[in-house]
Amino acid sequence: MQERFYTRNCEITPTTPWPEGMQRIALGVEYNGRDFHGFQVQPGGVPTVQGYLHQALSKVACEPITLICAGRTDAGVHATAQVVHFDTLAVRPEKAWVLGARPHLPEGVGVRWARAVSNSFHARFSARSRAYRYLISDGESRPALLHDQVTWVRHKLDAEAMAVAAQGLVGEHDFTSYRAAQCQAHSPVRLVEHIHLSRRGDLIVLEIKANAFLHHMVRNIVGVLLEVGRGARPITWPVEVLKARERAAAAATARPNGLYLASVDYPAHLDLPRVSPGPLFIADPIGQLAERVGCSNIG
Repeated sequence: MQERFYTRNCEITPTTPWPEGMQRIALGVEYNGRDFHGFQVQPGGVPTVQGYLHQALSKVACEPITLICAGRTDAGVHATAQVVHFDTLAVRPEKAWVLGARPHLPEGVGVRWARAVSNSFHARFSARSRAYRYLISDGESRPALLHDQVTWVRHKLDAEAMAVAAQGLVGEHDFTSYRAAQCQAHSPVRLVEHIHLSRRGDLIVLEIKANAFLHHMVRNIVGVLLEVGRGARPITWPVEVLKARERAAAAATARPNGLYLASVDYPAHLDLPRVSPGPLFIADPIGQLAERVGCSNIG
């Protein structure tokens, strides 16, 4: 078996040499995506979450730090439970990564926890599933306090119809109709474990869990369900869109400001910290949204 070359943060196989003194650290990260051009570092020096984390962690480590994330998010999208990892020669207590990074990060980015992990851990490839929450307000007026954290629609929505319509997307399907045109995934097939909706006054919380997601997949699903919710399309339409396997068959992509990466699920033996998926005012565990309407799980 040919020996693989080691680079920092790479996926480690039995033939990959591990440098003496190197450690792999996992972090739980949250952020408000309003002021960032997405998570991933981009050319031109635009502000990104990853860029700020690189700068802050490099100051703590006293050496250049780069990192890998569990899933990239677009401009304006938030995260309450993003998971990242990085390799470092710096020896620091776990709490030093949390407290030490804080003064070097903008107010919209925070490190929730740090954990030294085995070199076999990989934030992206070790993940078994991911869950997103999408927050919709259908009150009479635009919410002023949460304007950048929820998506406001100008008409009352039928959340029950949306919930029923969404169940046709649960299971393993070709989600070509729900992927962005620029999506680079090799396969459009994804396994959606559940889609739950919960109404709380003027707030509708949609939660979707899958083994992985395509580019804009959640926002495109929400865009289709909004058409059902306002009565413009029947509850059978999301499945019709799915079967078309054509992006043009779907609705407009929903806005990013209502979307949160709320959970990344890893094997239990990794013993990563478990935190509330959030956002802060929604404490329900993944899969247990209170007062759900018309929801079911796969199987």
